[in-house]
Amino acid sequence: MARHKKATIETEEVDEAIEQEAPIHGFDIDEMMASGMHMGHRTSKLHPRMQEYITGIRNTIHVIDLDKTAQHLRLALDYIDNLLKSGGSFIICGTKTPLANLVKEVAQEAGIPYVINRWLGGTFTNFSVIAKRVNYLKEMLKQKSEGQWEKYTKKEQVDKEKELNDLKNKFDGLLTMEKLPEAVFICDLVKDKLCLKEAKVKGIKTIAIVDTNADPLLVDYPIPANDDAINSVKFILDKVKEIVLKYK
Repeated sequence: MARHKKATIETEEVDEAIEQEAPIHGFDIDEMMASGMHMGHRTSKLHPRMQEYITGIRNTIHVIDLDKTAQHLRLALDYIDNLLKSGGSFIICGTKTPLANLVKEVAQEAGIPYVINRWLGGTFTNFSVIAKRVNYLKEMLKQKSEGQWEKYTKKEQVDKEKELNDLKNKFDGLLTMEKLPEAVFICDLVKDKLCLKEAKVKGIKTIAIVDTNADPLLVDYPIPANDDAINSVKFILDKVKEIVLKYK
């Protein structure tokens, strides 16, 4: 196994785990580092409250302490496990374009509601209205699959197809969300601040990947990690998916 330079991770506990080739809190440190989870933003973008999660600087980029990442990831996964065990549910929000396909793939495989396009205002705070639009989408999908559109003219069918695509773009990920969830997993705390705001208004627990430019105190279960690198987010979402699939 290739040894990592001390400049990468500076805490004694992480260095010791690397030397022993041992996992940290059940997670493989080499895999975490290979995914880029430890690489934060430029030092100029640091949120002061993320200082305690930083272990060093590499080429003007803050390096996140992966021991603390592992600790907080374990706490988040334990919460999700207990939530599902008690019959609760959660939704994943990841509207950053490079992550959209990943979030959709993981959510669909795990059967979790998701949002990958723009977060629509009122998704939590005006859920009754959103639910009506989702039900309308379900009805349109049913009508199309049953061939009920054949009675319309070609132009009417084209118009309906456009309407259907628009609805799917907005609500496709919410088709399985029958009620307000108990929690939301946010992939980018800065990008999806409206989702965070609505969750707080409705008393919905928040789990989030928190990069060095965000405030970890805004979240119930912050996971300090790189929220830009696809492999970093994939590492975390794959662990979430493993928990969810236990209950399928």
